[in-house]
Amino acid sequence: MLLASAVVVWEWLNEHGRWRPYSPAVSHHIEAAVRAGPRAGGSVVLGQVDRRLAPYIIDLHSMNQFRQDTGTLRPVRRNYYDAASAPGQGVVWEWESDRGSWTPYDMDVGIAIQRAFETQRPCIDLSPVGFGYVIDFGTMGQINRQTQRQRRVRRRLDLVYPLATGAAGRAASWPAAPGAAAAAAAGPRAPPCSCPQCVLVRSVKARRPPAARRSAAPPAAVKGPPAQGPGATPPDSAGAGQGPGKPAPSSQAIRRQASPAAAGAGPAGCPASPPGATGKAGRVALATLDRTSLQRLALAQSRVLIASGVPTVPVKNLSGSSPVNPALAGITGILMSAAGLPVCLTRPPKLVLHPPPVSKSEIKSIPGVSNTSRKTTKKQAKKGKTPEEVLKKYLQKLRHPPDEDCTICMERLTAPSGYKGPQPTVKPDLVGKLSRCGHVYHVYCLVAMYNNGNKDGSLQCPTCKTIYGVKTGTQPPGKMEYHVIPHSLPGHPDCRTIRIIYSIPPGIQGPEHPNPGKSFSARGFPRHCYLPDSEKGRKVLKLLLVAWDRRLIFAIGTSSTTGESDTVIWNEVHHKTEFGSNLTGHGYPDANYLDNVLAELAAQGISEDSAAQEKD
Repeated sequence: MLLASAVVVWEWLNEHGRWRPYSPAVSHHIEAAVRAGPRAGGSVVLGQVDRRLAPYIIDLHSMNQFRQDTGTLRPVRRNYYDAASAPGQGVVWEWESDRGSWTPYDMDVGIAIQRAFETQRPCIDLSPVGFGYVIDFGTMGQINRQTQRQRRVRRRLDLVYPLATGAAGRAASWPAAPGAAAAAAAGPRAPPCSCPQCVLVRSVKARRPPAARRSAAPPAAVKGPPAQGPGATPPDSAGAGQGPGKPAPSSQAIRRQASPAAAGAGPAGCPASPPGATGKAGRVALATLDRTSLQRLALAQSRVLIASGVPTVPVKNLSGSSPVNPALAGITGILMSAAGLPVCLTRPPKLVLHPPPVSKSEIKSIPGVSNTSRKTTKKQAKKGKTPEEVLKKYLQKLRHPPDEDCTICMERLTAPSGYKGPQPTVKPDLVGKLSRCGHVYHVYCLVAMYNNGNKDGSLQCPTCKTIYGVKTGTQPPGKMEYHVIPHSLPGHPDCRTIRIIYSIPPGIQGPEHPNPGKSFSARGFPRHCYLPDSEKGRKVLKLLLVAWDRRLIFAIGTSSTTGESDTVIWNEVHHKTEFGSNLTGHGYPDANYLDNVLAELAAQGISEDSAAQEKD
């Protein structure tokens, strides 16, 4: 494929071995950093273009994605696709999860679906690309070949992925060769970087007296290129950990392995010098070294620099801390990443998930809320009413429907319903209007939608999400505890803290769940969540109690974090699970959180009127 007719899609490898595409906007952001060259540094902060990706940084040196709060490292790649395919047209195919969110298909799958769509095929079997599903373009649904369960799919337009330029198949310019660095330095100087890492390096240099700077020059054998701003030691390198199941080498073992290199000679007769010191030949030689040799080389550099009296900054690794010269921090980061040792030249803020220990006597009940815990069990759907009888309360039949599409089956309202599933007992050409929001659908389609839901006597408009009746969920049985502890949350210094503890055990899925009769897992329980013990915080708690009773806090589905299916997941009502920090976005301070969660509860049909109707 000619690069002139290709688009670049940046992808990351998930724990199931599947390459997942970044969005077009994120791919443009990464590609811009690659094309800017060494002057842009070697790190790409994804949160600058997508707030949901705030914890993630991409290290272009090692082609890894690093999550700053957990240290998780995942490979990334720069892949090419035909400009005439889905990513080249800005077409994204997505499927709807159990929580109503939309997830894009893998790029290869999306391209196959788009190709079938363009050729006007009625459906496409995804078995050849490794998925046991059929996409029906008539109903815009995804059908499980084994269970026949259907999900909605959609085709939407987004940005076109960036067009490929140049001949490199990936970000091969990292680390930059000395000649390239010199050429970049000849251009206009960019303003100094203000990231914490560069500020730290500059402050260390500024504190050194002139005599120390002259005496601290490293020997010629270890002389290397200066640090290149944030690219010198990309935060991603901090997560270049070992693969799962591989124990970290002990510090004593590493010292024994490194002893020959510490004497000044590198492994296999190579000098203990960074690859940049000898240009391309040095990098080629580095590629031939095994893990043990790379460990020796990295530690040898550190020891030579310590002996010469060069000021140091801490480097965090699996077996403790060792000092490394800031000027060679970038090279050392690359070496240690390749050796499987995560480096972190600027330690991230500490994750504080839980408050200090609290005794039983310090735990108090919440004013205005009776009891300190609540249990839920499986509630059976109300019997005795057919779907047609339920919908009759919310619909007005139309004799003369408007000439527009039914947004469920995508057929004209003046024509019969296009739904092809189990046959409801109503006529397929019957049309009704929802009484409160006024949206119009085939009654046939609404009955089918109700039958595929919780069948709890409620209905939610698929267009505007207006809820008719009392919406309930499919949360499995569990326990919710709530009380006040004598500590304050960041941003709320004048009040104590409400702690909520959710406990849900694993079990067997019921008829209302995705896979009845199959077991489900419950990861991360008990889950601790926090609210300020303020007037608004107590208001949120009362509404959360209503949501708990209606089984709307959790659901069973596929985890968007781990990809695990048939597991307990959050159900669109966000909780704060960090007590003393906000590294993951699930902590404090967050000035808008209480208002946001009230809006999320209202979207589930839960308001102050609901709290007044429910018992504490």
